[in-house]
Amino acid sequence: MLSGEEFGHIFETFERTAFRLETLDEYDVDEEREEIVRFLAGEDMGPEWDDNPWVRSMTDKGKQVSRVHVLRSPLTEYLRYELAAYPGNIKAGESIGIIDLAEQNVSGLPDHDFWLVDDRDVYRMHYTAEGEFTGAELLPPDRLTEYQGYRDSALMAATPFATYWERHH
Repeated sequence: MLSGEEFGHIFETFERTAFRLETLDEYDVDEEREEIVRFLAGEDMGPEWDDNPWVRSMTDKGKQVSRVHVLRSPLTEYLRYELAAYPGNIKAGESIGIIDLAEQNVSGLPDHDFWLVDDRDVYRMHYTAEGEFTGAELLPPDRLTEYQGYRDSALMAATPFATYWERHH
């Protein structure tokens, strides 16, 4: 199991593509706590929200970053915060789709988060019940085809973020 810091190095070293499936309604991230309070208070979120520097650090090198977030409306306060940040990620080059299970019936996807990196390595993300990251598990190579299928299914079912946000914002 990789810790947060160990797992973070993957984003410095991957070569071509990184895809994430997100499934939680809430993530407990230390670095986000103050920002969430500011967001919920209606404060200006600053320039990093206009063009996400973390995403930009990858896409400027020609790498593709994408995600599909599986959620169910109505949105939690955390999801309102996270989705409000997505336009800055998109401007920085990330492709984002949404599957809202309140609006569409999608089956066959896992009930957990994962990253598929360079279409070669799958990391299953582990969290506490409160959404605190506990580690990333590199799955064995014989699971690769399964998770590529999950990615492909999620991408096919997802609504582009801009379309979803227009209806829900």
